[in-house]
Amino acid sequence: MSRVTVSPRVLHWAMERSDLTPADLERALPKIRQWLSGESLPTLRQLEALAKRTLTPLGALFLDEPPEDSLPIPHFRTLDDTAPTRPSAELVATIRAMQRRQDWLRDYLIEQGEAPLPFVGTAGPGEPTAVVAERMRSALAMEADWASEQPNWESALRALRRTIEDAGIIVVVNGIVANNTSRKLSVDEFRGFVLVDDYAPLAFVNGGDARAAQMFTLAHELAHVFMGSSAAFDLRQMQPAGNPIEQACNRAAAEFLVPQTRLREMWPDEQRDGGRLRMLARRFKVSEIVIARRALDCGLLSWGDFMAFYSECVEGERHARSRRSGGGDFYTNQDQRVGRRFASAVARAVEREDLLYSEAYQLTDLYGQVFDKYVSRIPDEGAD
Repeated sequence: MSRVTVSPRVLHWAMERSDLTPADLERALPKIRQWLSGESLPTLRQLEALAKRTLTPLGALFLDEPPEDSLPIPHFRTLDDTAPTRPSAELVATIRAMQRRQDWLRDYLIEQGEAPLPFVGTAGPGEPTAVVAERMRSALAMEADWASEQPNWESALRALRRTIEDAGIIVVVNGIVANNTSRKLSVDEFRGFVLVDDYAPLAFVNGGDARAAQMFTLAHELAHVFMGSSAAFDLRQMQPAGNPIEQACNRAAAEFLVPQTRLREMWPDEQRDGGRLRMLARRFKVSEIVIARRALDCGLLSWGDFMAFYSECVEGERHARSRRSGGGDFYTNQDQRVGRRFASAVARAVEREDLLYSEAYQLTDLYGQVFDKYVSRIPDEGAD
């Protein structure tokens, strides 16, 4: 059986970038310590298993020196967006996977004779915030009180996601790498990213974040599409990094969800205890944490009060999640992890024999009968 020479430095790099220890890998690859010490060499099949476990491109394991990890898009951090940090293997793998989806859909739409989306890149950071927010609503055919017909903010979030997808933007919500529950996406590292494209822009929301904050992240990403700016961001404490476009996107997202004029009109009418934010959240059909964030922007809430409320909301949702059993219905989860718009396009391409099943499996991370069953549900399933 032939063996493959691998640099121990490259092996250490692959393990470190994936946060896996030799003990973690020894369960699947018992001789990993011998490879690291140079006592023995892996076979090609063992090297492929290592690449899969560490989310490392197989070709990188044949290099003499470790490659430099970098993201293909800017990564803005709220506290210090200038500090160089090595992105996690999970983030790199997720962005690369979304780029593959986007590249395929872009080519497919062009082949089908589709026109580019007219609203991508039509806004600038120097424009009045209210103008940008209104342009976003207009492109999505939404009124200023678009959420008023929804029974609650959870329904409004689902409606917003569907509307954004209907406008031509791929929306993916996932808290893990593909369907691998052992590879979680860190909220501390990023809450979302946007890949801007004239034909197939893509918005990715980290599903590991508090659901109450995801509507704001999605609106922030929508603003990025209008600004024509690809980026990853952590939106720590729902605050933007110092970058001018990041700040403009945050302002536009806030105005899109909760127009400042209406909030100021309603603020005095609500009681002045803790029920004020709850009642306003019900009126605007956003979560209480989003209302608190908007009140902070408008100078109606102090930073200290906002942070206390924010921490309470995040902690409350963390406890609620821990009490839930299971991860929900697998196929329903795919509506978010794959994205209904993208999945529908893949299904059409397979049916018309424009795409091989093997390619469809790789694009969706769904294989065999699992893919078939999910695709069969797409026209009928509307729930999230």
